[in-house]
Amino acid sequence: MDTLAVVSGAATGIGRAVAAALAADGADVVMIGRRADLLSSAAAELNKSIGAERARAVSADLTVPEEVERAASEIAVMGPTVDVLVNNAGGNFAPHPPGSLEQVRRDWIANVTGNVLPAVLLTHALLPVLSRPGGRIITIGSIAAFRGPATYGGSKAALHPWSSELAGRLAPEGIAVNIVAPGYIQDTEFYGERMNAEFHAGRAGQAPMGRGGTVEEVAATVAHLAGPHAGFLTGQIIQINGGAMPGRG
Repeated sequence: MDTLAVVSGAATGIGRAVAAALAADGADVVMIGRRADLLSSAAAELNKSIGAERARAVSADLTVPEEVERAASEIAVMGPTVDVLVNNAGGNFAPHPPGSLEQVRRDWIANVTGNVLPAVLLTHALLPVLSRPGGRIITIGSIAAFRGPATYGGSKAALHPWSSELAGRLAPEGIAVNIVAPGYIQDTEFYGERMNAEFHAGRAGQAPMGRGGTVEEVAATVAHLAGPHAGFLTGQIIQINGGAMPGRG
């Protein structure tokens, strides 16, 4: 049976590139996201590009337990086990400075809800069907977990101890668990209206390499972690940021 991979936040950006990389390596890929039309279009384009029906779209809001359970049931139809889970869904849901205490509260809840719950809920829903041995859980973090901004960085940082604990618990079963933490990746929707030539130059200049990364570079790192030669690599935070921040655990 072919490898079955699940990628959340797969309609655009890093998630879409990861889905494409895994499918190109021969995996059947379940692409999960909230925007059904965009997700279906992305899956269709991926299948067309590789000349095979390897991608399937499953629309779900991964902050809602009932929708996560429904998505897990749909995934179960594709095969008895899941070999690779890539938790990519998330974003900065509070990009502007707060004013009142109520806004501070709202921003923290928004980013914890949007960045922590999708990874945690989907992972726990699929844990019973992850391949043993050989399963892979890869969560997309961020350089922001080490240096802010506070609510977004804090929500991404919360994934570090969760992933580390999971890695230790699942290692005896042959499941590897890691985080990939990108720095500035230019070809995504993440920066929204902030993206312009000046913003790009400033962010690119933060890395000694003098450029932003690409979604394909992040996807290649994820594909390696998902592959057969990365089984002894677990419990790590792998940074991909052009040297903008030296690696540390």
